[in-house]
Amino acid sequence: TLFRSAYKRKRGSLQGNEKNHKRARGTCDGPASGPGEEYRVPPPVSAGKWKNKERVLVFSSRGINFRTRHLMQDLRMLMPHSKADTKMDRKDKLFVINEVCEMKNCNKCIYFEAKKKQDLYMWLSNTPQGPSAKFLVQNIHTLAELKMTGNCLKGSRPLLSFDPIFDKEPHYSLLKELFIQIFSTPRYHPKSQPFVDHVFTFTVADNRIWFRNYQIIEEDAALVEIGPRFVLNLIKIFQGSFGGPTLYENPHYQSPNMHRRLIRLTTAAKFQEKQKLKDLQKLRQNEVKEIIPADPTEDVFKTMAEVKPVQIEMTPPERKLKAKKKDKMFKRQRMKQRV
Repeated sequence: TLFRSAYKRKRGSLQGNEKNHKRARGTCDGPASGPGEEYRVPPPVSAGKWKNKERVLVFSSRGINFRTRHLMQDLRMLMPHSKADTKMDRKDKLFVINEVCEMKNCNKCIYFEAKKKQDLYMWLSNTPQGPSAKFLVQNIHTLAELKMTGNCLKGSRPLLSFDPIFDKEPHYSLLKELFIQIFSTPRYHPKSQPFVDHVFTFTVADNRIWFRNYQIIEEDAALVEIGPRFVLNLIKIFQGSFGGPTLYENPHYQSPNMHRRLIRLTTAAKFQEKQKLKDLQKLRQNEVKEIIPADPTEDVFKTMAEVKPVQIEMTPPERKLKAKKKDKMFKRQRMKQRV
């Protein structure tokens, strides 16, 4: 019995090895020659080596609205080197994000922070060393909302276009390097396609950074917008990741709370002016009017008009009869004479 069981084990092992050997026979280009053999996955189009191991964690806090959620999904779709995570609790401190990035094996992070269910802030950070930048996100328009005519291949690598001011001022040059490392897809990434058919533009206007995504048309290199689009209003740049010493603070930044307060004050000022005008009108109506004495010199140059007697005609006026010209020719006759 012992010899039989050993022999069975040997036969089973041989059969298993033969099966594995048969499965591994297929070529890379298509199906293998045998009838029972399987297909093999073809190799990637780009045969280069993936060296730049940049990974970006894109997630948010609790309390975001539907537009922010769609924007986050659009960014994940445009960035094949991104990773997702569950929403973070509001009570947790921002330093916890560094540990989350370490667990997810990510060295860059895009974190959307919602406050008061109406204000959205974006953190761009190089974890865990830093630096990091905090922005207020305004004028959000997602891909589903815009419905633009542009289109691009999913997973393709983008070009990054920057405004010339990014090379002139130091804080903008720091942000440029941060944008390049976060938004540019690494070459030969497994989830990326080796094509360049769209461009991310970062333009500075009105002390804000305007993000746009355009398709590059091959025929004439024209640009057609794809989406999404949003505006970043810089608040602060920190030396560390999600904190640390402040490297730059935007002097033109105005918080949303202050903006709403100024709007309320302007509306209140208009209402107060209207109320004051109504009170003045009531005071003028209640005041006793002064009786001005008559001036005797007012009637010096006054001339009396002649008083004409009023005549009332009781009978209607007679109608004037028009005398008809009997000798007048008709129009046809006059036309004949002219001819």
